[in-house]
Amino acid sequence: MDIQHKLFYFAIDLLGPLVLGYLCRYQTTLQAAFFDKMILNNILVVYPALSMLSFWVLPLRADLIWLPVMGLALGLIPGAIAYVIAQRKYTSDLDRGSYVMSAILSNLGTLGGLCVFLLYGETGYAYQQLVVLFQYILMFMFCYPLAQYYFQRSQQGAAVKPISMKAILFSRNQLAVVGILTGMVLQLAGVARPAVLGLFFDPLVHFGAWTALIPVGYSVDFGKMKEQYRTIIDLIPLKFAVTPLLIYGLARLVMTDPVMINSLLVLACMPTAVNAVITSRIYGLNIHLAVAAFIVTTLVFLVGVYPVLFFKLS
Repeated sequence: MDIQHKLFYFAIDLLGPLVLGYLCRYQTTLQAAFFDKMILNNILVVYPALSMLSFWVLPLRADLIWLPVMGLALGLIPGAIAYVIAQRKYTSDLDRGSYVMSAILSNLGTLGGLCVFLLYGETGYAYQQLVVLFQYILMFMFCYPLAQYYFQRSQQGAAVKPISMKAILFSRNQLAVVGILTGMVLQLAGVARPAVLGLFFDPLVHFGAWTALIPVGYSVDFGKMKEQYRTIIDLIPLKFAVTPLLIYGLARLVMTDPVMINSLLVLACMPTAVNAVITSRIYGLNIHLAVAAFIVTTLVFLVGVYPVLFFKLS
């Protein structure tokens, strides 16, 4: 894919669905449930299919084990820094919790997958899938309990529904893992991927981007988060300078494949994920702070950070 086509897909697949989703707020025919079904479609169909197709043709090597490990570091490193900052910066535990969630949870899935795919094709997408392998475990086993901790500390005695191990291991959100394992088994078994299936990969990536980002655009409410903008500005250097530099340095120590290292660098620059908003809503944290972090970091990434990465790495 030449650079002109990459720029075209950047504009169409990243900006287009966000704008369309936001415009959908001004119509009454399609309700919120319709956009929820879009997200569900990605989780149950698109992501598992893409995972299987990409891993089916990915040569398996020992150094690939570093990718899910680095995926955990992508959340834990900025999370630890944000925890220290939040303790000094905020007086409310609800604000602290939302700020830390916004630092830990980055848009490695939809946005990360598309951005890496535009640069490195199926190989980059397969690397991205390995990086996000443990992200739901990170969210359920670390972020949710931490958010619960902040909520309970702000309201002593408040009852919060506990998180079960069954919900973690058998969540439908883990279907992409099934796709990864299926692709790996086919690759190890020496089964050649039919050429006709390869033709579906590109359209599925673009379809998945639209059906994932339209609901994000629909959820944006600028009026409710305008008071939070200034409080989350320091997330910009944390997400787009400190974390990428640390991850890039670690990657250079343990990896030699330049495509793998550069894919990690791009993923280390991802903005706050909508999962930070969802986590804040579930546990009663400051949801407007999380929404502001999501919007501001996403805009900075799309307008400034990714174009620089795109031209440098292309």
